[in-house]
Amino acid sequence: MPIPDPRPPVAPLKRQFLMVMRWGAIFSIAVAVVAVVLVAQGDTEVRVHMLIATALGVGLSVLLGIALMSLVFISSRAHDAQAADHRQKDENDPRP
Repeated sequence: MPIPDPRPPVAPLKRQFLMVMRWGAIFSIAVAVVAVVLVAQGDTEVRVHMLIATALGVGLSVLLGIALMSLVFISSRAHDAQAADHRQKDENDPRP
């Protein structure tokens, strides 16, 4: 039975992810503030519920996008990707 590759240490990856998420949280708050200001300027009758929904929707969407993309980049740096197909390759099969 083949020996699996050693797993990379988790602590540096976790530290890097948390650092990206801290900066991402600051950025998403700034984007949410800009969105709320733009919505407040564009309407004559501003409702508090609309401003709260705008802030939460924009802020959480930006934060989710940052989290998912940073996970993609961090996992690709960890070289932890494995093939999805674990079948044995046929020697006579011309497909890659």
